[in-house]
Amino acid sequence: MDVGISGTCLLNNAQLLKIDLSKVEALILSHGHFDHCWALREILPKVPKGIPLVLHPDAFLSRRLNLPALKILVPIPAPVENMIREAGVELRKIREDSTLAGGRLLVLGEIERVTEFEKGMPGAEAEIKGQWVKDPFSDDRGVAVKVKNKGLVVIGGCSHAGIINTVKHAQKVTGAPKVHAVLGGFHLTGPMLEPIIAPTIGEMKKFSPDYIIPTHCTGWKAINQFAREMPEQFILNTVGTTYIFQ
Repeated sequence: MDVGISGTCLLNNAQLLKIDLSKVEALILSHGHFDHCWALREILPKVPKGIPLVLHPDAFLSRRLNLPALKILVPIPAPVENMIREAGVELRKIREDSTLAGGRLLVLGEIERVTEFEKGMPGAEAEIKGQWVKDPFSDDRGVAVKVKNKGLVVIGGCSHAGIINTVKHAQKVTGAPKVHAVLGGFHLTGPMLEPIIAPTIGEMKKFSPDYIIPTHCTGWKAINQFAREMPEQFILNTVGTTYIFQ
């Protein structure tokens, strides 16, 4: 799930961890931001041809960051569709929930927004039908697996849809109320998103996960607050850590 911005980094880590990319059976793109997909150009030649690459059609939208108060207007590069097709993978543009690995892995579809505080990325815009609008992040998705007698393991990419919305969606789709672990980027970094750290942690506590592992764009302040408020469940992630849920 996702390949990051640098193929150099991913390929180096795969070698160190003795991960054989020629045995990869599928790829998933959590959303269309460059820091999650730019390494595809370097990674696709290393994986078998014909394997599926699952993403939402909106992953290819033109996007930008527009913050007039800070005089910031910069494009956010998207994945290159032609390059992906020419690499020989099976491009699966899917809006709905779907599965991989013989039905064992749930790839979340469009995530319903049900919380009041998770409103996406401030200043993020997308070009839809010829107009620049607030980015709805319809392509933001995560993955989930149901571990027997333990509950759901939910993995977010950036969670622009909101990590709480993401977990609730996984619960609704699977019909499994128990949450075993929540991992991934929770997108709580920076002054504009810090106000929703507290309500996010408050709602996360209601899930009562056995493990909480915030990474990537969660931000240092949020990670530390999770550690303080959920000390028994919190795990500080490091690159190269392997998690086995069984």
